[in-house]
Amino acid sequence: MSNPTVVQFGTSRFLQAHADLFLSEAMPDARPVTVVQSSGDAQRAARLQALAEGYEVRIRGLWQGRPVEETCRVTSIARGLIFGPDLAEVQRLVAEEADMILSNTGDAGFGPQAADAGRCLDPAMSYPAKLAYLLRARFEQGGRAVQVLPTELLRGNGTALRDLVLAAAEGMDRDYRDWLRAEVVWVNSLVDRIVSEPLYPAGAIAEPYALWAIEAQPGLRLPCQHPAVQVVPDLGVIERRKLFVLNLGHSWMVAEWLARGRRDAEHVREVMADLDWVARLRAVFAEEVFPGFVAAGEGAGLEDYIETTLERFSNPFLDHRLADIAQNHAQKLERRIAAFLAWAEANGDGRAKPRLRAALQGEIG
Repeated sequence: MSNPTVVQFGTSRFLQAHADLFLSEAMPDARPVTVVQSSGDAQRAARLQALAEGYEVRIRGLWQGRPVEETCRVTSIARGLIFGPDLAEVQRLVAEEADMILSNTGDAGFGPQAADAGRCLDPAMSYPAKLAYLLRARFEQGGRAVQVLPTELLRGNGTALRDLVLAAAEGMDRDYRDWLRAEVVWVNSLVDRIVSEPLYPAGAIAEPYALWAIEAQPGLRLPCQHPAVQVVPDLGVIERRKLFVLNLGHSWMVAEWLARGRRDAEHVREVMADLDWVARLRAVFAEEVFPGFVAAGEGAGLEDYIETTLERFSNPFLDHRLADIAQNHAQKLERRIAAFLAWAEANGDGRAKPRLRAALQGEIG
């Protein structure tokens, strides 16, 4: 296999069933990958070895009304490294070989760490601080262009990561910081696929639906050609659809589930088996959500997106637990339902939206 040109930080089951699977399906035209276990946890060595040997992703669910069950073998990963024992090799790869840096470091990956204040690269640093030191070595060796492609679930994730890396590099040479701003391509993207279960020692079970939306910009190079990879001029519409349809739908059904005393269902698919529950969910989408998008001029294609979302919710193979969705429920209600109500009103949708307001107040059921 040729020298890896994608360096990936993170070994999550999501990446295994999303980006790594797409790169594998695009072979031999896609770039092979070196995966870096960014936490430095040596106990995950078995996963890294299994990733490099090839692993399975099982696609199970509904697609356009038909059941899908298939198994894919992923062979895009050339090798795995640990960000501690293999630090010198990670530094060399980023400095000399990588032309794309991919990440999915979890919810806490971008968060500051005490080690960030150090004067040299430390495995205990946050991902942005690590990247500041790794890219400095690349700059010092000639500054060949590189593309940084985060997939963390953060709005404007490429822009946010750039700003965090610049903050971590504040005490470094001005020429280097100028290079970070002007020469490195920081890519904003949005990813969407429910990956419900891990397989061991590597692999995952995922739904048929998949999306990797990438915002267009000068100098952009796609990680691969794949039906799930879409270049769009603005991620805003896609972000709002995901947040205010799929995520809002999840939080609305959890609000009702909590109002019922956590009875009558354990998984999302069981909610979708209750005809009365589904009728109320459809009413939320048709009578309260859809008009908000229409008022904002974003109604085209939304009905199809809603139907696809309902099909994803109905996946008979997916053990998507309501209790998991209910974690941080109050914050999710603010981001998904309260934010939608404010956005819809700001765009001229003056409808009362009683079901969504009741969900915010915990009064549905």
